[in-house]
Amino acid sequence: MLGPNGSGKSTLVRMILGLLAPMAGTIQVLGQQPSRGDSRIGYIPQRAAFDPELSIRGSDFVGLGVDGHRWGVRIGGRGPAAAAAAGAIDAVGATAYADRPLGRLSGGEQQRLLLAQALVGEPRLLLMDEPLSYLDVRNQGNIVQLISDIAKRRGLTVLLIAHDVNPLLKHIDHVLYVAAGKLAMGKPDEIITSARLSEIYATPVEVMRDSRGRVFVVGLEEEVSHPHA
Repeated sequence: MLGPNGSGKSTLVRMILGLLAPMAGTIQVLGQQPSRGDSRIGYIPQRAAFDPELSIRGSDFVGLGVDGHRWGVRIGGRGPAAAAAAGAIDAVGATAYADRPLGRLSGGEQQRLLLAQALVGEPRLLLMDEPLSYLDVRNQGNIVQLISDIAKRRGLTVLLIAHDVNPLLKHIDHVLYVAAGKLAMGKPDEIITSARLSEIYATPVEVMRDSRGRVFVVGLEEEVSHPHA
């Protein structure tokens, strides 16, 4: 899901999570009205890096994904929760550092453990709000490849908010572009075009590609500085 700040991307995610009701119309997620704490949905929120002083172990942090939305004593004891956390940690390749304090890990390592926490309940839908924002180029590529591999293995649907589509182009099959009160959805080469973006923004926009296949959008400088209300 692409679009400028203030266009409604995170609002849509909140509605899917059951945290916000639509002002009009209806929304269904996996055949039902959205509800809070739906175990069929995994979620990674937008965030900055964790506080370096955060001492919780990575494995314990992942374990919160089992029933962290509930109060009280864990039902079923610690064994099943620990096993689920260990499986999710192994799936994202984080076993080697999962017992270290979360705040002392690198951005890429933290992102893998966030992904493990979102996967621990074996969801059918994975929502990710700008998971690449605080990663360097190498870690962006690694995380995108990891998400793609896990999605294929588990049959997951992934909805990912991003500002830069370039790290994702080899892996995504659909783009939802939200801007200026409009939206368009389709294959990337159908939506990320000069003609389609110019139509959405009602202003001339040029989409260019370099020799490496990277996409650059020209003509939205004013929109980025002052997003459409």
